[in-house]
Amino acid sequence: MTHSSHAQDRAAFLDTLPPEARTAFTRLGTRCRYVAGDVLIHEGDHAQELLVLHEGLVKVTARLDRDRVWLMDIRVAGDLVGEVAAMGCGPRSATVTACGDVIATVVPRDELEPFLRAGPETSLAVSRMLCDWLRRSDGLRWELGGYPVPVRLARVLVELAATYGKPERNSLRIDVNLSQSELAALTGAGTRSVQAALARLRDKNIISTGSRPTYVRDLAGLRKAAGLSVPGI
Repeated sequence: MTHSSHAQDRAAFLDTLPPEARTAFTRLGTRCRYVAGDVLIHEGDHAQELLVLHEGLVKVTARLDRDRVWLMDIRVAGDLVGEVAAMGCGPRSATVTACGDVIATVVPRDELEPFLRAGPETSLAVSRMLCDWLRRSDGLRWELGGYPVPVRLARVLVELAATYGKPERNSLRIDVNLSQSELAALTGAGTRSVQAALARLRDKNIISTGSRPTYVRDLAGLRKAAGLSVPGI
């Protein structure tokens, strides 16, 4: 099974493995099914299983304090979750929640470790994935910090559209249901500021939001709002 690329230079973990290693890796563990709202991993838990996503997508969140939750990442089919604790690096650092129907393999640490020792290609791919995630996380915080909220929001929406967008009637449907507070967490801004920025994008007919998923109606306009180049211009 080939998994979609996340964005221009971001590939699903399973797609980084040679075919034989990928086949062997996907035979580990036990397949499980989850529905929207199910928690696959609880922050602070001491479990050490690794989860391999085969269908669907999940959101990764961490609690900043009693009232605030930070949306750290979104992961899709072909990705891993729980890799830090599975490598023996302490308790779970985040909560992982299903955003829809999800099929994942739960791989116990005592099954994962001997497999990684015997397969250096897979072990190296896991290490590279961890480094890539840290680099992207740090880079996003550094990049967004220098822009006003409307530009930061537009950049987040451009990435979401590139990574999860599906063509539909001359638009891109962002197939991730995120609340305004979660968008604010991704943007590094307050919810009210994000609400105002969303309203401006809606008024310009660049996006549409509501009870349905977010639609990007004008990708070129969204890229301009994000301060990014527009292909062909």
